[in-house]
Amino acid sequence: MNINEKIKSLIPEMKNWRHHIHENPEIAYEEKNTSKFIMNKLNEFGIETHADLGGTGIVGIIHGKDNGASNKSIGIRADMDALPMTEKTNLPYSSKNPGRMHACGHDGHTTMLMGAAKYLAETKNFSGTVYCIFQPAEEGGNAGAKSMINDGLFTKFNIDSVWGIHNWPGVPVGEAVAHKGFAMAGGDIIVITIQGKGGHAAQPQFSNDPIVSAGLTITALQTLISRQLDPFENSVLSLTKIEGGSAFNVIPDIVTIGGTLRSTNNKIRDMMLEKIKNVATNACAINNCKVNVEIRPGYPPTVNDRESAELASKVFEDSFGPNSINIKETPTMGSEDFSYMLQEKPGAYIWLGSGEDHEKLHSVHYDFNDDLLPIGAQYWSNLAETILSN
Repeated sequence: MNINEKIKSLIPEMKNWRHHIHENPEIAYEEKNTSKFIMNKLNEFGIETHADLGGTGIVGIIHGKDNGASNKSIGIRADMDALPMTEKTNLPYSSKNPGRMHACGHDGHTTMLMGAAKYLAETKNFSGTVYCIFQPAEEGGNAGAKSMINDGLFTKFNIDSVWGIHNWPGVPVGEAVAHKGFAMAGGDIIVITIQGKGGHAAQPQFSNDPIVSAGLTITALQTLISRQLDPFENSVLSLTKIEGGSAFNVIPDIVTIGGTLRSTNNKIRDMMLEKIKNVATNACAINNCKVNVEIRPGYPPTVNDRESAELASKVFEDSFGPNSINIKETPTMGSEDFSYMLQEKPGAYIWLGSGEDHEKLHSVHYDFNDDLLPIGAQYWSNLAETILSN
């Protein structure tokens, strides 16, 4: 694997940065100390910084050898928030903050971009401007990307394209996945509230039983994917929560069903949401129950610009050798708020292999693979230099 000597020299620093961020995790919109740490480092590198976008987000601006005279630019994004989990890795740099953990590798994503920022600020082997976007609140549907956009990310800064990385367990180290189009699903939360008429369990004839209506609704909804969706399309509907009743001999008034819908495009999403409402309404009508279907919108599908994905693949293979782009890995039904940025600008979101046997994301035993730090920093640097070449 060809790692630039200057990038190699940054490895000890990058490890220290990553371990510092890992042991001081902060969740969505609380990343004040993380943000301060990044700001201080960027300032040390001589990089112009802008803080507090979307809450705790940062934009670092690096001009090339032409001092930014060229109108060309790119934006490189790293998420920096942690998860509300208790770490069980027993690492010397494990979380110092109870109930907070970097279990998705955002500490590594942030560090890779910091390493690239230092390299690019020192070498300036490009013409134009690199915008380093450190984003809060990717996890938990908090939509830090959207918050930064609403705060003027693309109106205050002249960003032509946006690029992102996520570490990916299951893919070998040294390989990456760059989907030419759909990469990750959109996700919505579904809450179905069924209003019946409660009563004595021994006299069900005087009640409108919402538990029976819930059972009919759940069963009917399971046929949507198999019987009403085109077999060549993809969607996932998982009902994961049901609440109702407090006694063995009482029919309750209300039952609530909760779950998630994952969609590969907005057309499928809109169709599925409409059918969910229709199925729930008709299933509940059988027992004279009323129903309310609440849709809590989540992240839209993450869809790479095809040309950008092809460029990302070329840069990665030029950097790390032929066949370093993994073409076996299929898209996922997980969600990612980088999708909001890709709705605004062309770009690509790639998965960086963290090892075939690496601990899975969101595990209490997860730790980012430090072997990825120079790979990510090298890829970002090479991508910037390629796009912003003379």
